[in-house]
Amino acid sequence: MSSLVLKNFSQRTRELAPGFVVSSVVAAAACFLSEHYGAPVMLFALLLGMSVNFLAAESKCKVGIEFTARSVLRMGIALLGMRITLGQITALGWQPVALVVTLVIVTIAVSVIAAKILGFQKLFGMLTGGSTAICGASAALALSAAFPNHPQKEKATLFTVIGVSALSTFAMIVYPMIAKWLGLSPQAAGVFLGATIHDVAQVVGAGYSMSTQTGDTATVVKLMRVAMLLPVIVCAAMITRMQGADSTGERPPLLPWFAVGFLILACINSTGWVPTMVQNGINDLSRWFLVIAISALGMKTQLKELASVGIKPILLMIGESIFLVALVLGLMRLWF
Repeated sequence: MSSLVLKNFSQRTRELAPGFVVSSVVAAAACFLSEHYGAPVMLFALLLGMSVNFLAAESKCKVGIEFTARSVLRMGIALLGMRITLGQITALGWQPVALVVTLVIVTIAVSVIAAKILGFQKLFGMLTGGSTAICGASAALALSAAFPNHPQKEKATLFTVIGVSALSTFAMIVYPMIAKWLGLSPQAAGVFLGATIHDVAQVVGAGYSMSTQTGDTATVVKLMRVAMLLPVIVCAAMITRMQGADSTGERPPLLPWFAVGFLILACINSTGWVPTMVQNGINDLSRWFLVIAISALGMKTQLKELASVGIKPILLMIGESIFLVALVLGLMRLWF
């Protein structure tokens, strides 16, 4: 039994190693450039990864790149919990919580209405709106699993994943510039980035490219949005049952494990019992994981795939993203 497990582990390692090694090399190059030229390491990792995105198409590296962009990323995010304490979350006050709840509800509602106006089904609006408002591709996949079966469901899900990933990559680069242009404080910039950028990876990349405080705040706010996946999924499941659809099949977890891991580590760190050396070691490991994952994410970015889906779905998702930015800035002006 043990020999079989060892054999499977060895085979899996050989499959993942090429992609992970390539991602690590790109990450190391990004760190070198960042240290010597002073630009954000996350941005270098993303751009360098995009320059070699052919490796993620069809090669021995593909499986490892997929693993790195997904699993290594989530490990890095979970380990970020060692940077956060519950005191920091409490210090943010009630405003970020109210902001997150409001933006999720309003964005999804507006997306459903906009989808109907453009001639799409309401569920497509909920799919794109949910992915925009909550946590990008992960939300799209989770919502899709809860929706009724439909001939266009798979295509709609694929488009949403591609679209939200592309927009999130764009947001990672542009939104920090907007935050600086608006003169937002580090904490306010973190709230803005955490509340508007679609995917967790890009929130982390954008936040820590500005400052540690901005990155910490952005991560906390973003994970508040991730937590909203639970009630939205419940609503989606209720819609499925109301329509009498077949809802068999494996469901993704209502709360991603990395969010749970983040919370557990934040609770442990809040006790004050963790030695500084351990904290620093975990923080360094988390940062390295994230840079590697961002490199892999850049390799996976294929913006040309968006051209095959038509203009109206693209306009819908761009409109949702612009609306989200305007809504968040308006609420921040009102409550902060």
